[in-house]
Amino acid sequence: MMDLKLAPSFSVIALNAQRSLHMTTVKKVSLRCMAAAVILELYLEGCFTQSENKLTLPKAGFDQAHSTLYRETVLQPLLHKHAEVKDDLNWWIKKASMLSNKQLKKFETAISDYLKAMDLLEDIPSLLGSDMYFDTAEVEVRAYRSNMEAYSSITENIRAEILEEGSVTDEVICMLWLLRECGCMHDFFSLNEIEKVNIKLHDLYQSNLWAKALFPIQIRHGIELGIKRFLELKTKFAKTFIGSSINLLFPALERSRAVFIETESWFDNSNQRLDAVITRLVSYGHEVKVMERGSIATLKIDNLLYDAIPHFVMMKVPIQGVRLVPKRPL
Repeated sequence: MMDLKLAPSFSVIALNAQRSLHMTTVKKVSLRCMAAAVILELYLEGCFTQSENKLTLPKAGFDQAHSTLYRETVLQPLLHKHAEVKDDLNWWIKKASMLSNKQLKKFETAISDYLKAMDLLEDIPSLLGSDMYFDTAEVEVRAYRSNMEAYSSITENIRAEILEEGSVTDEVICMLWLLRECGCMHDFFSLNEIEKVNIKLHDLYQSNLWAKALFPIQIRHGIELGIKRFLELKTKFAKTFIGSSINLLFPALERSRAVFIETESWFDNSNQRLDAVITRLVSYGHEVKVMERGSIATLKIDNLLYDAIPHFVMMKVPIQGVRLVPKRPL
């Protein structure tokens, strides 16, 4: 797998399963974190000139040596007409995360085109569009699907560095912060692992200078208040200040929609019913792998895991099918 820079690497995770045609709230949160990842990428590559706690980025030097379209769409609104801009890390990250909706859309197009050119991202029919109600209403819902090999490689590397003993690279520290801020921790770590992640974040904050500078920065917006009541039920996994935001579940809430896939025939055999559903999903362009069969099967569909639960919908006649429910960690 090719060696990716930080922003494209995080974008492979953040864009997977996001709707491609609409600016949903969840995608907006991901895009704001992806824009912040551009600043972190430039910082790790030494593109800033640092004096005490101030970071300076000269416009001319950037244009000549470090320009890519996805970087330009983030930096142009920040640099504007100035020859150079100087401020601390907190300012740079927060300004990048506060791009307007129009600017976020330009950034989304730039970063998605960048990934598509390397065959790391594609636009496919959304799994939600396969739901019986969406399908019969002929509602088109499309989504991004990340390259499965790249997706697995990136997520497994993050998990290995955070859960195993040993040092953690600056890039993975950035990834952990980005996952924390966009609320994706539960997609990749079980509830038991979340507590270990929280401890590791705290230890890194105490011992690593880069983590000490980055972890206190928060770019979350007022939308988090909408799930405050939910978060209050899960506070036991957030025992430190640094880990206090890892329970944010924007993508989890969006992707938690159960999808009902009906079968065209009535099956008494659960394996036949499951095979019929898989055939239908594949016909819509999805990549499906059976991880476990049984009364409740486990399927991997386009990088994400689902429980496939036999289900009936009562219309004028009962309709047989399978209810796909997201399973975590993914």
